[in-house]
Order: sequence, then structure tokens, then C-alpha cells
Amino acid sequence: MNEPSQTNASSANGTSPAESDHGAVLDLQIQHMLVAVENELRRHPEGINELSLIKRLQSPPWELIGEVSFSEPEKLYPVHFLLFHTLYRLRDQLNDNGETLNISPMRLQLLRSPVVSGSGVAGEVDTLREFYLDISQYRMSEVTIQKMMNDFWTGHYPKRPQRQEAIEAAEILGFAHLPDSFSKVKHRFRRAVMQAHPDRGGDTESIQSLNQAFSVLKAHFQ
Repeated sequence: MNEPSQTNASSANGTSPAESDHGAVLDLQIQHMLVAVENELRRHPEGINELSLIKRLQSPPWELIGEVSFSEPEKLYPVHFLLFHTLYRLRDQLNDNGETLNISPMRLQLLRSPVVSGSGVAGEVDTLREFYLDISQYRMSEVTIQKMMNDFWTGHYPKRPQRQEAIEAAEILGFAHLPDSFSKVKHRFRRAVMQAHPDRGGDTESIQSLNQAFSVLKAHFQ
């Protein structure tokens, strides 16, 4: 079952004549992903990043995600959205068992929670949770998706990243600790991208991870 793949991405941008059937298939896909994602997170108690989790869901025994084009935002978006929709649903389920889930592209990790139930801090609106749990956002136009991705890569992060997220982003760029200036980030990022270029034996997924880390750090220093 490879619903959230680049071959199915076009269906995320319009209404199908068999939309009710599509909704049922999508819900079944999410149910399978809830099982697979929880299993993988428990197998990686130290945490796992988004790209690595996508690869695990592409591989046996799951094979829930088809081929992904990391260089085309409109085709990557449905995969990213469905994964994060699953993660936020899983986090809500885990809260009832005294567990929580750290959700960040840099690190997805199961943790013990001091809060037994609920979906966040009292009185605080989790805008990212609201966005990803709204399944209608799965069907965005290519223009809207492109704007969202452009905002992300240029540092218009949905909210200021937590310090731990910034530290993990710095580690991806090769820093031993969080740098004290954005100029150091830019210098290290340029060097890391050159080393990860496919012409030098790298791959587009590595560059995607570097871009993600750069965007987090840019938001951190704004």
C-alpha cells in the first residue's frame, strides 16, 4: 500500500469522482502508518529524523511509502504531511499512557511524559498540531505548497525552534555545539553542501537534510 508516493501526489491537489473511496483508503493508510511509525520509534529510542523514518517506511516489512522525489516540493509534501499527521495522532494516543512524542524533522523521539493526558500545555494553542491534524490540508494546490516550502527554506519557520532542535540542526552541519553566529552557519552550510553534492559522491537526500538544518538555524538566529 503506497498511497503517499510521488505517483499519487496529483490526487492530493484536486477532488476525485470517487472521493469517498479515496478517503477510506487514506484512513486505512493512516491506520497502517500508526502501527509502523510507533514500531520504528520504539526500535530507535535515541530518536530518528524524518528522512530516515521515511526510508524505514519505504522498506520491508512496511512498504507504506513509494518512491519520493525530494527535489520536488509538490510531490514531497503529501508524504511529509501524512507522516506528520500520523505523528500528531500517535502523540495524542501516547499521552493517555504517560508517554509523549518529540516531533521535529531533526528528531522524532518517544519520551516519558509528566502529563498523563491532554494534547499540550493548558491554555496554549499548538498551531502545528492543529494544522497537521486537519486532513483537508493534505489536498493543497501546488502553488500553496510551493509558497510554504519557499517560506520554510528562507527561514520563515512556523515558530522559533527550541534550543535542542537548533543544537541537533547544528550537529547535522558538523558543529560540535551550537555556533554563536549565523555567519558561521552559512560558512559551514556552503562547505557541507559542496561535500554532499552528487558529483562528489553525495545524494539529494543528504542535501535535503542539510537544507532543513540550515533553515532551523536561520530561524534560531532571527
